[in-house]
Amino acid sequence: MAENSKIEWTHHTFNPWLGCTKISPACDGCYAESWAKRAGYPELWQGSRRRTTPANWKQPIKWDAAAKACGKRARVFCASLADVFDNSIEVQWRSDLFGMIRQTPNLDWLLLTKRIGNAVSMIEELQEPEKNWWPLPNVWLGATVVTRGEFDRDVDKLRATGARILFMSMEPLIESMGDIDLTGIHWVIVGGESGSKSREMKAEWAEQIRYRCESYGSSFFFKQGSANNWAHFKDFDTFPPYLQVREWPDRTSRDSHG
Repeated sequence: MAENSKIEWTHHTFNPWLGCTKISPACDGCYAESWAKRAGYPELWQGSRRRTTPANWKQPIKWDAAAKACGKRARVFCASLADVFDNSIEVQWRSDLFGMIRQTPNLDWLLLTKRIGNAVSMIEELQEPEKNWWPLPNVWLGATVVTRGEFDRDVDKLRATGARILFMSMEPLIESMGDIDLTGIHWVIVGGESGSKSREMKAEWAEQIRYRCESYGSSFFFKQGSANNWAHFKDFDTFPPYLQVREWPDRTSRDSHG
């Protein structure tokens, strides 16, 4: 499934820049921060940011050409080692990214953020006079929410962006979400933490979200269980049948889910 990424729900991963700041319970076991420390760049999680190389920025152009040639769209997760709506990023960097997205119409760009409250204003500052280019048809905009409090705080902010596809990542899911309202949300990704210090994720928490997705017509994608309390399952195919679900939204119909 993943061509240039180990993440099951995408084909490619693209990082326009590197670095971030912890702002959520989801960040407690941040793999990207661990990567930065191993790579010798701890400053990237201490306020510094680094734009990636021009060669890296050419990769999406190649992926777009390949997708067009084979007649099959590809998904690009942006950014696994950063946040598109980071306050510390120069406006020009973000402008260059959205320019790239507009130049690659055969790619679906999955922009997942923990700062969804910044999205509307940061997109508006990129708008060109007399050119209403937003929403872009190839942008799926997502918010990471791992507690009920984060969901309640951010779901309306996500809806307010007006993106064509709206999704939520509930990974790592660290508590029950309860009876959440998924009106207008096209896709929900659920998963637990990996690693020896992973927090508990109960199967019934994920099951409840799956049924909420069914009620609202949202696609459901179960990625993985928690490493600690799901160790008795060998792999995805041995998970409870009601969680062996990996769906993607219908990108052709923004309004089909409310």
